[in-house]
Amino acid sequence: MTTDLDAIRHVIDTVEHAQNHEQPDEFLALFRPDAIWTTGGGKRLYGLDEITEFTRQVLPGGMRGMSVRFELEHVLFIRPDVAAVKLRQVYTTPDGLDVGSPLWIMAKEDGRWLLTACQNIGVPDDEDVAPGRPVFGAAS
Repeated sequence: MTTDLDAIRHVIDTVEHAQNHEQPDEFLALFRPDAIWTTGGGKRLYGLDEITEFTRQVLPGGMRGMSVRFELEHVLFIRPDVAAVKLRQVYTTPDGLDVGSPLWIMAKEDGRWLLTACQNIGVPDDEDVAPGRPVFGAAS
């Protein structure tokens, strides 16, 4: 499983790189065609076409003045070819830090780990979150 874990870490690193460098194609290449993606703002996207349309609207310019890093917290191999990947997502913005808690379900297909069903959410009680939630908005 070390090889699979390394491959999953590579996907995480690629998402981080693609977001920080605003490279939609690099990001979109990581998805299955029928993937599900729920944004940190709760927008539900079904299939690569919807994910692509959304990404091409928000990623160019969306990271201006910010950066993000992903910290791998846990991987649960549901089956040898399916993994639940829990992350801590830390945005650095001019207004301070904001923290998300993505869960990515990944599937291994033809030797590649692909994003399959993913959801993001802000973490309101994280000690690093700046007042006003610069990325995820005010906590309710």
